Amino acid sequence: MPETDVAPGLWLVATPIGNLGDLSPRAGDVLRAADIVCCEDTRRTAPLLARIGATPRRTIVVNEHTEHDVCGLVPGWIGSVVALVSDAGTPGISDPGERLVRAALDAGLPVHAVPGPAAFVAAAVTSGFPVARLAFEGFLPRSGSERRERLTEISRERRTVVLYEAPHRLARTLADLAVACGPDRRTVVSREITKMHEEHWRGTLAAAAAGGGPGADPRGEYVIVLAPASRETGEADDAEIRRELDARLAAGLSMKDSVDEVTAALGVRRNRVYTIAVSP
Repeated sequence: MPETDVAPGLWLVATPIGNLGDLSPRAGDVLRAADIVCCEDTRRTAPLLARIGATPRRTIVVNEHTEHDVCGLVPGWIGSVVALVSDAGTPGISDPGERLVRAALDAGLPVHAVPGPAAFVAAAVTSGFPVARLAFEGFLPRSGSERRERLTEISRERRTVVLYEAPHRLARTLADLAVACGPDRRTVVSREITKMHEEHWRGTLAAAAAGGGPGADPRGEYVIVLAPASRETGEADDAEIRRELDARLAAGLSMKDSVDEVTAALGVRRNRVYTIAVSP
């Protein structure tokens, strides 16, 4: 697509997740035609723009702290070519972009996408697990009831589950997953996808949590892929309710809060959860 054919609007442009050779010719055309480039970090994006000869009139930082304010600029972009990129991969996938897209649509600014690299897709298709149906969870909440509820949902998920995690939180997340999903749940932990030191560790959550594999030397961004839950989805049995209660009580929650959380997470009757909680 020649640069002169790039229509005005907001363009979500996927950029390489490691290997610069993965930037598509169309992505390069859009970036060279862009009047404005929105990016997470100019230090990451400037070398890419220089490499392809892109010279936008303006570069705007759009991250979790600035996205709300940048949305106020959108009405002034009518008639311009605006490209949104993240540090790596597809904008809006566990990266800024969702609010900007909504603001553009509300302002009548056309929104386009230049598809390309996405780490969770690469990890899923190389995992060996079923990929006809996927559950992409992004980054887990870091703490609290939201994290516990999400772990419980994942433990019952019958689709292949894909998560992202930072290196300094990898060990804790693998340990939490092993408790929630059971030690024998199969997993693939990938890092440095498309880079020189790309690695895919395969085994059980128990082995992963033990630190002998992916957690032995945590560096780079990680993608965790979990095999689907093996049992039929249905109402939780007493053993699962007890396990969820015990995990929350061990985390320091009160009996009442533990019962309330397990009731919400598992979708079972509160009276049943309470009866199990107070039984010897």
